[in-house]
Amino acid sequence: MNMIKSVNVGKVKVISDKSKKVTNSGIMKESIGNQDVFLFKHNLAGDEQADLINHGGVDKAVCIYPVDHLPYWENRYKQSFHYGAFGENVSIQGLTEELVCIGDQFLWGEAVVEVSQPRSPCFKVALKHGIKQLPLHIQETGYSGYYVRVIQEGVVSRESPFQLQKKGSQFTVAEVNTTTYCKETDEKKVNELLKCPMLSNAWKKTLMNKINRKK
Repeated sequence: MNMIKSVNVGKVKVISDKSKKVTNSGIMKESIGNQDVFLFKHNLAGDEQADLINHGGVDKAVCIYPVDHLPYWENRYKQSFHYGAFGENVSIQGLTEELVCIGDQFLWGEAVVEVSQPRSPCFKVALKHGIKQLPLHIQETGYSGYYVRVIQEGVVSRESPFQLQKKGSQFTVAEVNTTTYCKETDEKKVNELLKCPMLSNAWKKTLMNKINRKK
């Protein structure tokens, strides 16, 4: 059963680690409990992103993370990972990367959202948790989470069902991760993904760079 455990928003804040590296980030999300919130084309009301090139926007309006992975991270690093730990807007149970395909559309409250790409881990998640290798480990495990674009705006909440309305492509988020981060380049698979109209342009650019590096 797919169940939203928490809806999280956050303002841009300064974060730093033990080495005193400092940056602005919207990764420090906090739960809004059972409150209703309006989902706009670019983000949830009250949510902010510091880096508008790599976060937010039409194809990355909402970040979703499966809480199914939290026990793994807690066991690996011997520390707590709460809802919102990966800077996600929606902490969900049951919809892991192996089950969700690019282009899948879900009804969420009054809104309709569509899976657009995996979430690409950046150094800010490492800063937040004080684990330098965390972005690399996210790539290696495929426990990335994913982004959705907003097809229809509307009021949403933690209590709103997250229901599949329309299947998208045949490419799971897990498959996209594997194709992207595998050391060997599967040009046939990459070219298939490049033809997928529902995969974000930003991710297609990443795949193109992977092919160009091989040449």
